[in-house]
Amino acid sequence: MGLLDIVPAGVITGDHVRKVFAYAHEHGFAIPAINCTSTSTVNAALEAARDIKAPIIIQFSNGGAAYFAGKGISNKNEAASILGAVAGAHYVRNVAAAYGIPVIIHSDHCAKKLLPWFDGMLAADEEYFAKHGEPLFSSHMLDLSEESKEENIEICVKYLERMAKINCHLEMEIGITGGEEDGVDNSGVDNAALYTQPQDILDIYNAFSKITDLFSIAAGFGNVHGVYAPGNVKLHPELLGKHQAYVKEQLKLQKDKPIWFVFHGGSGSSKDEIQTAVKNGVVKMNVDTDTQWAYWVGIKDFYEKKRDYLQAQVGNPEGPNKPNKKVYDPRVWVREGEKTMVERVKEACQDLNNVSRL
Repeated sequence: MGLLDIVPAGVITGDHVRKVFAYAHEHGFAIPAINCTSTSTVNAALEAARDIKAPIIIQFSNGGAAYFAGKGISNKNEAASILGAVAGAHYVRNVAAAYGIPVIIHSDHCAKKLLPWFDGMLAADEEYFAKHGEPLFSSHMLDLSEESKEENIEICVKYLERMAKINCHLEMEIGITGGEEDGVDNSGVDNAALYTQPQDILDIYNAFSKITDLFSIAAGFGNVHGVYAPGNVKLHPELLGKHQAYVKEQLKLQKDKPIWFVFHGGSGSSKDEIQTAVKNGVVKMNVDTDTQWAYWVGIKDFYEKKRDYLQAQVGNPEGPNKPNKKVYDPRVWVREGEKTMVERVKEACQDLNNVSRL
């Protein structure tokens, strides 16, 4: 039995998200969440998942969402980020089913200072739910890891109570992800802050599970955003297994892995680290830096190959009057970036055992 036997193709929410993550847990795989900034990057992620017969998560960061709306729009009061995220979600909804795969729409890191962005997206969810019986987005992420554990849980619970009413999944972060991404710089934090403690996970599970089971936890196990030289980042995904065991023991649960974990800072991680994380209950891994590079490589290689055809509108090695429109047309070189991004998304799926799952 594959995923399409239990959930439909296209954007999924609520109970269908629950079924997909439960299926991933049971069958030992996780789903890459690809940060997208345009219809082009969305299309590349969807194409890769279709070709490899796998579900995919399309996610929009605060800055990525603002870019999706257009850099010419002011982001005062998070207006462009709200508009771009909502527009992106509607775009994904319009095309996802055509790719024949289950798709989760997610919003990435939302720090406390960005809560107006979260509020705008959630308002769009509630409006969509009133008309269609499901939220616009499948899931959102609150990253309050810079706040105290108590405040982090308190704010998350407030939003989770609201989200549970519309069957929207919440991802939260406890323990800081190092490095820098999308304007959030944690490169100088104390190393100890990168590792979440078992009691933290238990406290979150106790608070959230009273409301709904539609939540996941991005626990810190040394994660860092970006790509670094080998040996510079010390990941300990085996800690996730200890967290699972601790929660199971403390609450006398039947499941060996009661928690859906999320792997942040997945770009540049070794395949062994990824496999250990999946083994210990990771169902989602964020991929951004590596797919950004992959997109650029396709365009860079195309330019280097066609350099002599890209210096003027007319005139190339074939003759001074030969036109170059078929080379500089954005549909040509943008597509080259999509092709290399497609291959990198496929690689992420393979690393996570997310292949032939439909």
